[in-house]
Amino acid sequence: MSKPLQEPTFLILTALLEQSQHGYALLADVERLSQGRVSLRVGTLYAALDRLTGEGLVAVESEEVVRGRLRRTYCLTGAGADAVAVEADRMADLARTARTRLRRLRPAVGGAR
Repeated sequence: MSKPLQEPTFLILTALLEQSQHGYALLADVERLSQGRVSLRVGTLYAALDRLTGEGLVAVESEEVVRGRLRRTYCLTGAGADAVAVEADRMADLARTARTRLRRLRPAVGGAR
């Protein structure tokens, strides 16, 4: 059994499922995916990307200099896609369990929601 992903890591990997992205685009996409709940700082994102690259979950797809600064574009690896699939299944199982328990609770409290 693999270790559960932290929410920011899951969101970064999920953002890369659709397309390769550079750091600032990833910041915006993570915020959009989380509906504004997760707003990563630049340093936090790049530390996570370095870690994920080291773990083989993402890779640097390209590098270019834009306005005098190096811009790296990151892509998801097969292992990264697998990690998202495992985590999505884990969260779905937890949500099913919660819904089952909620259905059992509702009749006991007069059906209130």
